[in-house]
Amino acid sequence: MSQAPAYHHGDLRAACLRAARELLEEDGSAGLSLRAVARRAGVSATAPYRHYADRDALVSAVAAQGYRELAEHLSAAHPAPSTPDDLAAVAVAYVQFALEHPALFRAMFAEPCDPTSEERVAATAVISEYVRTIVRDAFPGADDTGALATTVWALVHGLAFLHLDGKLDSSTPEVVAEQVRAAVFALFSAAPALSRAATARSNQ
Repeated sequence: MSQAPAYHHGDLRAACLRAARELLEEDGSAGLSLRAVARRAGVSATAPYRHYADRDALVSAVAAQGYRELAEHLSAAHPAPSTPDDLAAVAVAYVQFALEHPALFRAMFAEPCDPTSEERVAATAVISEYVRTIVRDAFPGADDTGALATTVWALVHGLAFLHLDGKLDSSTPEVVAEQVRAAVFALFSAAPALSRAATARSNQ
């Protein structure tokens, strides 16, 4: 009888993450469980519990890995974004990442997770700070860069899911890029008018 490979402590965690990523890509989140991960990794059914208390903890670890890969992907799209054009390029890269890794992206943002996972919280914070930094550099005169960063992230994130769910045309990378850029610049174009309207209402 063949025996399952005996992983060292560090190797077991990596093997479980690899197995989880493979299962996500093949079957989506429905096929992801600690038992399925154990089978795929070739270890005992209880082995994954050495690193993950439950499915949420495993998903959090996968999500953290995804956030780090997303941050690398965005940085590769533009190493030092500082203008609205740069921000639009990063937005395109964000949506393209979602389309290239749909199961991982959904696990990152649409799956229950462990709210106490320090790894996941830290990885998410890197993305959040990255967005805030771009907005501060691209719009140095903005009254509230924190709120603007949230607005930009919400817009781009919504575009990612609209493309993933087939609500927007994703037939080619060029079509996706044009739609994303158009949406981002539409927001920037509308911002001054919205600000004037808000000021007018407050003065009434």
